[in-house]
Amino acid sequence: MNNRYLSGVEKLNELDPNAAEAMTEQFREVCPDLAKYTIEYPFGDVLQREGVDFKTRELATIAALTAMGNCQPQLKGHIKGALNIGCSQKEITEIILQMSVYAGFPAAINGMNIAKEVFEEH
Repeated sequence: MNNRYLSGVEKLNELDPNAAEAMTEQFREVCPDLAKYTIEYPFGDVLQREGVDFKTRELATIAALTAMGNCQPQLKGHIKGALNIGCSQKEITEIILQMSVYAGFPAAINGMNIAKEVFEEH
């Protein structure tokens, strides 16, 4: 294991203490490199950069996943993670609401439904 991977595991596990292990297990049989690359690049490289804090990066991720409109499992995971690192429900709902302007109401409605589900579970 290299430093990028280990740093990525640590950062990913800030969002969810079991996330790196779960991702590795999820793809172990079919494509273990997908888990490795996902841990190394976004979490081991990009999220380690200075200039933007982790909360802001998570809110940007929530915005992007909401706007894409077809990433509900990933959006759910990032909303949970955002709550775990200190984002408020209000911050998350405001970001999703803002996506109604840029990505349309269907994307914002779908995103808000995922947020509601996560908030109820949390």
